[in-house]
Amino acid sequence: MTEFAIKVYRAVLSIPLGSTRSYKWVALKAGRPGATRAVGSILNKNPYPLIIPCHRVIKNNKEIGGFAFGTKTKKALLDSEREVLKCLKNKK
Repeated sequence: MTEFAIKVYRAVLSIPLGSTRSYKWVALKAGRPGATRAVGSILNKNPYPLIIPCHRVIKNNKEIGGFAFGTKTKKALLDSEREVLKCLKNKK
């Protein structure tokens, strides 16, 4: 794994539950602002998708973007996270 890939995964780990960030945002956080395609390539090869939540990364124009397990799965994961947050907020 490259140093850049590690930085990408660390940036993705910082995205809060139920939130999304763009590939561009991840590239900036990882120190290579012009590397949005490289970010996508790295996330497509994510060896730990249950731990590193790459489904939280979307296109800059707010479209869902790609996902190794399909865009329907990506949308379902994001929707599920938002439902969890709603449940947690209602418990207060």
